[in-house]
Amino acid sequence: MRNAQGQGQHLDPVCGKALDTPEGRPTAEYKKRRYFFCSERCRHAFEKQAERFRFNELARVGALMTPGRVRWGIA
Repeated sequence: MRNAQGQGQHLDPVCGKALDTPEGRPTAEYKKRRYFFCSERCRHAFEKQAERFRFNELARVGALMTPGRVRWGIA
């Protein structure tokens, strides 16, 4: 996502909070990708279950990019 100044907007993968300026925020790297967090508490929660948060992120992207192929809800 891009904000009005053309800078990327980052989301905290744990709580979903939008971080307009990731500078000075806690970060973690997992599988060659840098994640930004609103607090050390969120960073610690991510480090405990990084694969779960990564999978959820991939599922959201897949659901957005492939309509009709990913079904949510009760089958």
